[in-house]
Amino acid sequence: MAELPPEETVDVTDPRTLRALAHPLRTGLLALLRSEGPSTASRLGQRLGESSGTTSYHLRQLADLGFVEEVAGQGTARERWWRARHRSTRWRTEDLVAQPGGREVLEELTHQSLGRQRRMLAAHAEQREALEPVWRDAVSLNDWALHLSPEGVAALTEELNGVLARWRAGHEEPGQPLVHVLVDLFPLTEDPA
Repeated sequence: MAELPPEETVDVTDPRTLRALAHPLRTGLLALLRSEGPSTASRLGQRLGESSGTTSYHLRQLADLGFVEEVAGQGTARERWWRARHRSTRWRTEDLVAQPGGREVLEELTHQSLGRQRRMLAAHAEQREALEPVWRDAVSLNDWALHLSPEGVAALTEELNGVLARWRAGHEEPGQPLVHVLVDLFPLTEDPA
């Protein structure tokens, strides 16, 4: 099991910080450090198809923002080890949308998040048959639809996030694979069928 970041969550309230985090390579680096644990710029560069110089630059930018840090006592002056400081990043749309640049960065991050979710689901579809039968039986891909008000959606979101936070705090099993949970609640004006 990958070493877990030392802090649970970081709350972002500044669109400029979110803008800096929204760089696709930075989000990729942070995702790998969170899911796979500490690594070097060289190893991360290999995983993402980038040079170690480029990944090193962006890791330093993430460190300046407080999202990653060097691993003390590991590595050398030539090859530094990095780790994520938080397991997740969160922000409140209503806190950011009225600030200059807030709406634009939120839209960009929404599209990045949806792209990542599509890639994760596609990777699962490709890898599913290679899973052990017990894992294939345990996997759950659900599609629910409920008639709810905005207040109902907010309450359901809070409840689902609370359940996941409790499971993260009290039910994780060291040595087991990382299991991804995607929770999206949204209305559509028209079903794309």
